[in-house]
Amino acid sequence: MALLEARGIVKSFGRVQALRGASFTVNSGEVVALIGDNGAGKSTLVKTLSGVLEPDDGEIVFEGQPVTIPTPHAARELGIETVYQDLALAPDLESSANLFLGREALRPGLLGKLGFIDKAAMRRRTQEAFEQLGVDVQDPASAVATLSGGQRQGVAVARAVTWAGKVVFMDEPTAALGVVQTRNVLDLIRRVRDSGLAVVLISHNMPEVMEVSDRVEVLRLGERVARFRTADATVEDLVGAMTGVLKRDDGS
Repeated sequence: MALLEARGIVKSFGRVQALRGASFTVNSGEVVALIGDNGAGKSTLVKTLSGVLEPDDGEIVFEGQPVTIPTPHAARELGIETVYQDLALAPDLESSANLFLGREALRPGLLGKLGFIDKAAMRRRTQEAFEQLGVDVQDPASAVATLSGGQRQGVAVARAVTWAGKVVFMDEPTAALGVVQTRNVLDLIRRVRDSGLAVVLISHNMPEVMEVSDRVEVLRLGERVARFRTADATVEDLVGAMTGVLKRDDGS
């Protein structure tokens, strides 16, 4: 049984039909790459599955049950978190404050009831998350603005993984990163998968897709046109599906 499945999702913006019956499937403990050319509908599909957009038609199935995901909060309630390309971090706040943004831990007893934040507990739990995921940030009290691009990406991923119970969407997680930082993020994606979460990787980088994904699903003109087991595919197969030359389905 699939963990999260989109069936025949339709979404229009005025006269522009972004999704024309798009489908998608991800299972627990796997990395699925969602690829397609610009305008294929990747971002729109992810936004419908993460509660940012409401589909005009189609069905979303979560753990075998039809669901509606009207808001990002509803997605989070299901255990779905998203790492957006802009990371959505507060640069002037420390790493731990970003990890707990909107979910701040309160101090025990009366002080907590009065709204006092337990910064020590937040820093401790942030450090534990960094160590578990191999995020190279030594001091969780350091401001995000002082971190490198790869470290910021690590903070964003750690935040998503900390709160995700089931699925993490990652939108172009290695964009604008150097070679070493990219390697660290790809290793981080593997560790997230190995923890049992499902990872959906949205990427234009075909070598990275081939390296880190277990399966690939291809969108073209708002529809899923191909599915591949990564081990059985080549970059040429993926590009052919994206451009309409090749159609292939290796199962869900």
